[in-house]
Amino acid sequence: MDDGSSPFRQRLIGWGRQLKPMLLALGFVLIVRTVVAEPYRVPSPSMVPTLLVGDELIASKFAYGYGKYSSPIGLMPDFSGRLFGEAPERGDVIVFRLPRDPSTTYVKRLIGLPGDRIQMQSGRLYINGVIVPRRAIGTFANDVGGGSVTSVLYVETLPNGREHEIVEISDAEEHDDTPPFVVPPKHYFMMGDNRDNSLDSRIAAADGGVGFVPEDNLVARADRILLSRDPAVAWFDVAQWPHAFRLARMFGRIN
Repeated sequence: MDDGSSPFRQRLIGWGRQLKPMLLALGFVLIVRTVVAEPYRVPSPSMVPTLLVGDELIASKFAYGYGKYSSPIGLMPDFSGRLFGEAPERGDVIVFRLPRDPSTTYVKRLIGLPGDRIQMQSGRLYINGVIVPRRAIGTFANDVGGGSVTSVLYVETLPNGREHEIVEISDAEEHDDTPPFVVPPKHYFMMGDNRDNSLDSRIAAADGGVGFVPEDNLVARADRILLSRDPAVAWFDVAQWPHAFRLARMFGRIN
């Protein structure tokens, strides 16, 4: 007769005691990442100089409410619209799901709101027929195709007064002249700050680009850089760690 003290039963009880706090911790992390914030690692230079390759971001999920992509592991039901949603502001740096492949996450700057007319002409951005002011402030060593290209660093001022830095190789690159884009209702137009090295809304989804981004695809607003590390330096190369970690960028606010 089993008196409840067999070694196997005792092991099960021990496993249960160990598993409970692990499940609670996992549940807590999942709730935080679904409701409050989500980390994101920058894999490409499309947002330099604002974001560098290897930046680890913290993005606020409550900024725009919650949509079907709010859960990091696809637990949300398939529904349209956003719960407790607030409209994003022009100039926000936004983490979103790629419309043509929702399993892929991108981060870009919001340039065009629903109803806006966006166009690039000779490297200059026009919003609703008005040129967006910019002023040159220096040069930037732009990483293009594995090589460094000296580019011009500008400060761009959007119609709502928000300023941010952009990088231009020249005003005669591939996507520096576009047809006008009229942003549909409940959609947004995204661009990278590295204007000549960014796959963004200037390229249609059918052509392998981003196209217009539906509001359902918004995940979070990128607010701060938690950690910044040059991925070109291997983790095992301890001697180079002082050069790999960009300490001045840590905990910095994203403009």
